[in-house]
Amino acid sequence: MEGQDYLNQISAKARPVKKEKSGILHSKFFIVGAIGLIALTIIIILGAILGSNKGDEKNLAIKLAFHLEATAEAIETYQPNLKSSELRSNSASLKSVLLDTNKNLTDYLAAKYDFKENKYKDLSEKADNAKEELETELFEAKINGYLDTAFAQKMAYEISIIINEETTVHRKTGNSTLQELLDKSYDSLENLYDKFNDFSEAK
Repeated sequence: MEGQDYLNQISAKARPVKKEKSGILHSKFFIVGAIGLIALTIIIILGAILGSNKGDEKNLAIKLAFHLEATAEAIETYQPNLKSSELRSNSASLKSVLLDTNKNLTDYLAAKYDFKENKYKDLSEKADNAKEELETELFEAKINGYLDTAFAQKMAYEISIIINEETTVHRKTGNSTLQELLDKSYDSLENLYDKFNDFSEAK
């Protein structure tokens, strides 16, 4: 029996003892912290994406508002000099659509973003520069006797640009009020585009 007890003792000592996993990588606190960090990173990324979309809506809508106002001012300057009564009528309709859309858009921007024109001088200056370039081309057309044709072509071009800008803002926003006012403007501008694009002094 003594010999058997001795063998049992040796066998017990020879068995490998299972070691518990240790170290920082296997710590419960580390695992919980890592999961929390991953979740926080995902939240930050999503927030950045959503915040970026809102910023895009704001800046694009403000840019559109300045463009609408500048184009309406150019129309007001040169509309009295147009020879075609049809073109004068269409330009009056266009100016009305632009001013109406601009008012609704700036009201929206003021309510949502506390929009004030003097806070966005860079966008305002870009719109003014584009307007000056447009008016320079119209002035040259006036003194060279082809204002009606040039005016119709330029307004068709401006309408196409504004429609693209409205479409971009529409895509960026999830606000139904803004989408509705853009839809209304888009429909009106689309009808007017054909009238300017198809205009011919030969008619």
